Amino acid sequence: MPDSGNNYYIGVMSGTSLDAVDVTIATFDDATTPPLSNSSFEIPQSIRQAIEALCSPGENEIHRMSELDNQLAQLFASGINSSIDALKIDRRLIKAIGCHGQTIRHMPNNKYPYTLQIGNGALISKLTGVTTITDFRRADIAAGGQGAPLVPAFHHSIFSSTTKNRVVLNIGGMANITILNSRHPNSISGFDTGPGNVLLNEWIYLQQNINCDIDGAWSSKQNAHQQLLNKMLEDSYFHMPPPKSTGREHFNLSWIKEKLAEIEESIPAPTVQSTLCELSAISICNAIHEYSSNTDDVIVCGGGIHNKDLVNRMKKISGLNVVSSANFGIDPDFVEATAFAWLAKQTLEGVAANVPQVTGANHPVVLGAIYPRSVSGI
Repeated sequence: MPDSGNNYYIGVMSGTSLDAVDVTIATFDDATTPPLSNSSFEIPQSIRQAIEALCSPGENEIHRMSELDNQLAQLFASGINSSIDALKIDRRLIKAIGCHGQTIRHMPNNKYPYTLQIGNGALISKLTGVTTITDFRRADIAAGGQGAPLVPAFHHSIFSSTTKNRVVLNIGGMANITILNSRHPNSISGFDTGPGNVLLNEWIYLQQNINCDIDGAWSSKQNAHQQLLNKMLEDSYFHMPPPKSTGREHFNLSWIKEKLAEIEESIPAPTVQSTLCELSAISICNAIHEYSSNTDDVIVCGGGIHNKDLVNRMKKISGLNVVSSANFGIDPDFVEATAFAWLAKQTLEGVAANVPQVTGANHPVVLGAIYPRSVSGI
């Protein structure tokens, strides 16, 4: 049983890739303390499909969103309760759950900017008996920011160095980087570079009815189609200066089909997959070279680290030292979940945790909406 003198924080992450719900339990005694527990829980296919359907306009959205809001809360709470029970923690010692929620719309550049992550925080609090913090992005948007990425402050607390220039690369559905300059240890920058896994997953699901290209086995069998790759790299997002963030609203299956329609030839499906993998690798490496040309280490986390073809392409293109976050004590699959446990701690302590130079916010803000634990417990 864990030390009863500790305060515990739980982080919950369900990202753009829709591969799983990740749950981390941590104490944050100091910067080197690893999480006590990491667990992943499958997202049922029916819920995956409901999430994907809500990522673009459709019929009866408010009703479908509200139902899914509660379904996701139940799914998150189930994973949280299983993780707590497995670790045998006294729930009274758990200070808070930090739940990112599932993004279904991210429109920070709209006339009236907004972002929406669902997973009913009040219901999670009720079902777990633990204070729950959700809706981390909207305070940053209210302050004029993009609302994302939010993890750079955590990356800085864990991965910064006084001797090495580092880039922390998270490859989820989208890819984002945090730039940590050793000569300016308190300066943090970063942004979404573009697609990570999302286009790869969309294309292989269309062609083979499976959710991901395991190890990049399919994309590795062919070379990229150079003309198609060039068309994709012309997308305006890649040429926008930061601060910037993106999501399924921009990079999706329709986007792939639009680019294919601009090519006057039929391209085999495996070649398209290879091209999409090359696109992710090049757009990530271009961003690193342009904004952090003196990088010593690229620390990779997120599900994309398991795509061997993608990682190998990045190493070949960049020539950089690409290493797993596991080398620094945090499982790459759970860095983001751990980050939201850490963000929950900052919220409870009243500490601003956005990074204005990353998100574009006008000033630092305390993030998140707090749903206190139920008086009657669970």
